[in-house]
Amino acid sequence: MRLQKVLADRGVASRRAAEELMREGRVRVGGEVVREMGSKVAPDARIEVDGRAVAPPAPHRYVLLNKPRGIVSTARDERGRPTVVEMLGARERLYPVGRLDEDSEGLVLLTNDGAWTERVLHPRYGHEREYEVSVAGPVPAASIAALRRGVALEEGLARAARVSVAGGARGSMLRIVLNTGWKRQVRRMCAAVGLRVLRLRRVRLGPLELGRLRPGAWRDLTSREIRALGGS
Repeated sequence: MRLQKVLADRGVASRRAAEELMREGRVRVGGEVVREMGSKVAPDARIEVDGRAVAPPAPHRYVLLNKPRGIVSTARDERGRPTVVEMLGARERLYPVGRLDEDSEGLVLLTNDGAWTERVLHPRYGHEREYEVSVAGPVPAASIAALRRGVALEEGLARAARVSVAGGARGSMLRIVLNTGWKRQVRRMCAAVGLRVLRLRRVRLGPLELGRLRPGAWRDLTSREIRALGGS
């Protein structure tokens, strides 16, 4: 079995993230550093990441969290900031499915199922991300048109699948739906069309909606929800 799949199955990280750990020389098998992609190991091999033994796979768990602002979407933070994993205090070794930046809030998924994570995040599965975005002042029609047409970002052309706008006393509220999940994508798209983001909240990922879950609260996904995002 490929090492990166074993790492994903044991809940260390997604396969892509596991490959990065290998490239950085942070993975040992039987005491030896393994950097070569595609290296095969036994399912019960003795594996260490950052000097810590990685236990055989635990039962899979899938959690939906309403992340408050000021919390980082990582398992650990070198700067000592609070993380989504610490908020849960779970016994299982969970990690976030993708990221939501520190200043944003809303729906974040956590799991220890690496294969499921890939199915949630990979563009070919077409899971939409929906955001509520408060911006300063009125929104020009030209800005909406530009978001729909697409703006050039480092990763490529970023286009909103759908955009709607409602005015407010101090600014405007946008609902933006994306088919991709690039780093700080919504904020960068808004900046590119001259909009200043005041608040950003993810309210949906694929068929999963945040609903009335209060900030900082979380719940386990149902079997139907897990299957809807590609689980078995």
